[in-house]
Amino acid sequence: MHRFGMNPIGGWLVATLLLVSAFGFLCLPGDRVSLAQEQNKVAKPPIEEFEKYLSNSILSGSFTIDGQPLNKLEEERYEIKSAKKLDGDDDLWEIKTRIKYGNKDLTVPVVVTIQWVGRTPMIVLDSVTIPGLGTFSARVVFHDRKYAGTWKHDNVGGHLFGRVEPASETPKP
Repeated sequence: MHRFGMNPIGGWLVATLLLVSAFGFLCLPGDRVSLAQEQNKVAKPPIEEFEKYLSNSILSGSFTIDGQPLNKLEEERYEIKSAKKLDGDDDLWEIKTRIKYGNKDLTVPVVVTIQWVGRTPMIVLDSVTIPGLGTFSARVVFHDRKYAGTWKHDNVGGHLFGRVEPASETPKP
């Protein structure tokens, strides 16, 4: 036995494997970056497509409340009247939404940030105050006629998920 607990041949084998792994590791990040860069060149955000997709739609699903049992889901429904990317900023959008909350029923324009991962949009709200309703934060991802994310309204938060359907195809409750 060698003083490090392995025989000299085993030590040589380990050293050779480490050297090959290190060389491979040094080569891989560059390949991964160039592959990711190539994919991002092809996957430009489909802004007009998302405007049409979200405008005149209904988001219907469920939400959880932090600290509550996960088997007691609450129902939610958002009526999106229109979604429009604002000129002059790549990330800001105006979404006109019908909000029913308690005894209030109003349509309000809400300015949100939409960030893209390739062709996948995510709505980002960071402490946006809607007069008379409170302050909201959220991260909501859209994919394949579904949405999912997290939300916070003042000091209460949770998860949300559901379907995105054209308003004309969704029966009113």
